[in-house]
Amino acid sequence: MKSTSLRLWLRPGLGIKRWIVLGILCMITISLALAMFAAWIYRTYDVPAGSQTLVRLVTLQFVPHPLREIGLLLVASVLLVVAFVRLGTTLIAPFRAQDASGRAIAEIVNEHRFGPLTPELNVVAIGGGTGLSALLRGLKRANITLTAIVTVADDGGSTGRIRSAYNIPAPGDLRNCLVALADDESAMGQLFDYRFSGPDSELAGHSFGNLFITAMTQVSGSFDHAVIESARVLNVRGRVLPSTIANIDLCAWMEDGEVVRGESGIAHDARRIDRIFLSPDHPDGYEPALQAILNADLIVLGPGSLYTSVLPNLLVEGVDQAIKWSRGATAYVCNVATQHGETDHFGYREHIREVVKYLGQNRLDYAIVNSNPAAAGTAAAKGLDVEAVDWDGEATLDGVTLIARDVVSDRNPLRHDPAKLAEVLLDIAREARAASLNAPRPSIESLHAFDNPTATAAD
Repeated sequence: MKSTSLRLWLRPGLGIKRWIVLGILCMITISLALAMFAAWIYRTYDVPAGSQTLVRLVTLQFVPHPLREIGLLLVASVLLVVAFVRLGTTLIAPFRAQDASGRAIAEIVNEHRFGPLTPELNVVAIGGGTGLSALLRGLKRANITLTAIVTVADDGGSTGRIRSAYNIPAPGDLRNCLVALADDESAMGQLFDYRFSGPDSELAGHSFGNLFITAMTQVSGSFDHAVIESARVLNVRGRVLPSTIANIDLCAWMEDGEVVRGESGIAHDARRIDRIFLSPDHPDGYEPALQAILNADLIVLGPGSLYTSVLPNLLVEGVDQAIKWSRGATAYVCNVATQHGETDHFGYREHIREVVKYLGQNRLDYAIVNSNPAAAGTAAAKGLDVEAVDWDGEATLDGVTLIARDVVSDRNPLRHDPAKLAEVLLDIAREARAASLNAPRPSIESLHAFDNPTATAAD
């Protein structure tokens, strides 16, 4: 058995070791009682003459002390070890069986009750949409503390109808991330993703997860509490947090000077975007999300829609400052292909420079670019109005280190492969953690102090 598996079985609270210890103590007590009883009989009653030889053989009286006791102890110890090994193998065999994804049942049970063993890293992923969901599916298998910080500016489809009716932040991208971090075989995960249909149904187009989060918000009176309760229902591996709990709209200044309001309108407008902003401007960041950023070993931006999923989070008050003061490394995952209506004709340089523009100079450490654009180029050539984002061998761009890897999905060449991408990011996180082990981690209080130096001095 691997060392990790051994640590798992020896972990306090599984309810196995206590009964094994109790059984051993009971056997020792019974053996001591029988030995005392036998000694009393031997000393009290006379053994018939014809049985004395047999008694001497059974009680090993022909072996001198203390060899007699040592020999019995060694033989009994060996037999006891053999018995427990065989018994343990028989009892544990069903739990060592693997599920459909190849994970041991015991590992799954352990994580459900106590969480994973001591996490190796703290990783924060910031974004939204399908890109962030795919990344989370790749990272959730690793032994890390994983936090997803999600934009809440979506206003299309089921989410848009719910926001209009109940005046709450967008639940759609949060639901996608919750499902991504749930067990693959979870019936609740499938239920949260279920979308109602029927031409005459008022529920048509709504997903159950969106309705659940909305109902929980109404019951509890708190959107963030609704998200936390949804995570408990799904038993997610990690945390999913909104970047803000304010009800915000995403807006964009187009290059021709016109303002487009709403994420869905921006995503489907063919005009080039000059800059984006939130309404209301600079909403307060959600403090648990800011604290997660401060504690991170790696902060990941993307992948996903540049203007409607990744960058809106950086416009939330406190997010960019938390990234600035965090001791963790910051990495942007550049998209494999352009997105029609948002990033037409963008290369990796345009993607990276837009992130730097909103995040600030010298705050982005790495950018992951796809080194295998051939597959994406083949898919893009099929009349989808997208182009592969090529990499030309450049090692750095405006102070950002470029890491080129084959991270494209074999099944969908226009998207990232979750496992490939997770492997690259975890390597970066390990290097970043090793380089910053002795650096102090700032707190929310210190972040507020950085934001308001005059108030801090006055205090």
